[in-house]
Amino acid sequence: MAEIVQVALCGSRKEFFLNSRSLWLKLRDRVIVQAEPGESIGAVFLTDSQLVALKRPGNVSREIIRKATEEDLDQDDHNRALEATAFDYCRERIEARELSMDLSEVEVAFSAYRITFYFSAEHRVDFRELVKDLAARFHTRIELRQIGVRDQAKRLDGCGPCGRAFCCSTWLKDFHPVTLKMAREQQLSLNPGKISGACGRLLCCLAYELTTYRENHQKLPPPGTKLKTGKGVLTVTRIEDYREAVWLKDDEGGEHRVAYADLPPGPYHACGDCNCGSKKKSGPGDAPPEDSGEAPPDAWADPPA
Repeated sequence: MAEIVQVALCGSRKEFFLNSRSLWLKLRDRVIVQAEPGESIGAVFLTDSQLVALKRPGNVSREIIRKATEEDLDQDDHNRALEATAFDYCRERIEARELSMDLSEVEVAFSAYRITFYFSAEHRVDFRELVKDLAARFHTRIELRQIGVRDQAKRLDGCGPCGRAFCCSTWLKDFHPVTLKMAREQQLSLNPGKISGACGRLLCCLAYELTTYRENHQKLPPPGTKLKTGKGVLTVTRIEDYREAVWLKDDEGGEHRVAYADLPPGPYHACGDCNCGSKKKSGPGDAPPEDSGEAPPDAWADPPA
């Protein structure tokens, strides 16, 4: 079976190819690969078979043709210069024709038989006249492709608020729906500037820890529950799902933060409107409770003033 190698291509794209010709490759080697259609140039990004298997490349059919020669590298330098020129000219024509579109990137095919312009726009754009301008200027096949703002961020790459490269440009293969409900469940501020990514949409990482938040939320007593503790009956005022803790309010109005491990044993429930927090009654096949559900007096301490 031929070796599978991951190659970094233009636009921060990384794809898998077969090394069926048994080329001796190391990281960052420039190679010519099969593209759709024609050829493309890229750099070897991953060769370790175990790491490649972890990424689940699936059915790989395209191959690495050869290592890049000096002529290939010269052609690539020419293409990069042409991309810069085409980008500036296309932006100039967009402004001249007053088109509502944001040019993201220009990609020149390796053999320069085609130039692709990627742009984003809120609505459909009639760019037929713009295509005529570009074809008259560069005398080659012109393609304009409208992409979403998330795809735009994926192609341009950058750093997120966590200080690391965008997930979409490094390892995230598909975009999953992200909603404000996910942010509410994680008790996050709904300030758009704090929960939005560079693309202007909600952060993809809001979905990463959602399952953990939901599991913690189910096992913690809901607000309004009354718990018997060594300091009397206290009422749950709010919960912290991430830290697995609750805030209890005493008869004098003081609040105390208590970890889940120090709470009276559950499960907790609300019986009618009283929110007494007493344990559910055991069924016919359930084992009898081992304790009274009351925490010892020194099970937790008040936070420092």
